[in-house]
Amino acid sequence: MTAIAETAGHSLSIADAVRVQEALDNSISDATKTAYASDWRSFTGWCSTSGYRAMPATAETVIAYLTFMASAVRPDGKHAYAQSTIVRRASSINAQHVAAGMAPPGADGRVTRALKAIRRSRTQPQRRVAPLLTNDLRLLLEGTRDRTWPDGVGAVRDAALLLAGFAGAFRRSELAALKISDVLPDLADGVYLRVRRSKTDQEGQGQIKGLPYGVHPLTCAPCAIYRWLDILDAADGPDGRPGLMRALRRAGQPTAHICRDGRHQRRPDDESPLFRSLAGGGVIKPKGMTGHAVSEVIKRRAAAAGLEPTQYAGHSLRAGFVTQAFKSGADSRSVRRQTGHTGDAILAVYDRENAPLEGNAVRNIGL
Repeated sequence: MTAIAETAGHSLSIADAVRVQEALDNSISDATKTAYASDWRSFTGWCSTSGYRAMPATAETVIAYLTFMASAVRPDGKHAYAQSTIVRRASSINAQHVAAGMAPPGADGRVTRALKAIRRSRTQPQRRVAPLLTNDLRLLLEGTRDRTWPDGVGAVRDAALLLAGFAGAFRRSELAALKISDVLPDLADGVYLRVRRSKTDQEGQGQIKGLPYGVHPLTCAPCAIYRWLDILDAADGPDGRPGLMRALRRAGQPTAHICRDGRHQRRPDDESPLFRSLAGGGVIKPKGMTGHAVSEVIKRRAAAAGLEPTQYAGHSLRAGFVTQAFKSGADSRSVRRQTGHTGDAILAVYDRENAPLEGNAVRNIGL
């Protein structure tokens, strides 16, 4: 007898049920699944403590949970839960119900009204990291000029990471996900970097970001990436550490361009990470960096440049690109070509908060 699985009023074979479940599982990213699972544990734990049923949950139960989070404060008097966390947990609760074949409590308009009330009650502005503008980036890159062994290995990597992140308006997760096969040299333009999947592109349509040749060797993104690829080749080569040390000496001070010599070609079959983790003594690990590690590099380089590291994080490169572009007179469409934003709403936030005088009539009122 063929084994079957029961689903909402009818039966499926085990094979069909497995395919259905795989399709549902693949509809959201692994990061979203992890967040949903954590949020669901928090909600069910609160329901257990409060004596409420978590599945199926009523709209009143969900509103009680959301308002509980909104009213919770830390010992220092600040909100215990960010507004974005509260909104995400409401979405997670809905997702768990949909996955179980039940009506999501968020379909009740009262949950939406409760979230709107929570937003209105929050007068504290959302904390945003400071953008790294072009001059800030130059300060950070000055700290990568020293290419002596072994710290020079990290200097070459960090210079490539900073320039790719800034010129390409990358999210930290996108930088961490880059593979060597995603580096597409182009003698006419510079270098292209392929983004396979991003936060707003969960279906993996992808995007190609162009990094043009820079005027100065220190701030030329193609040069920085090619220097790092040369270091990786030496690290993976047969000569081991001696070969890596020779490659580091060849990298030298970034005082001359290497981006147009035609040595670097596409490597479509190389799926090793582009930005890899480092250990002490100049050791390059085979595994790629995490998004958190990208943020730590930015904080460390900011501190070394004399900036306040707590103001900066992984998003500072992307925010810096958008802000600098607007300050330089770019329009929103040309900015979106690089960032991948589908609309202007988020860009308007950068423009309003980081470049409030650009295109502002206050410059022309004679004060």
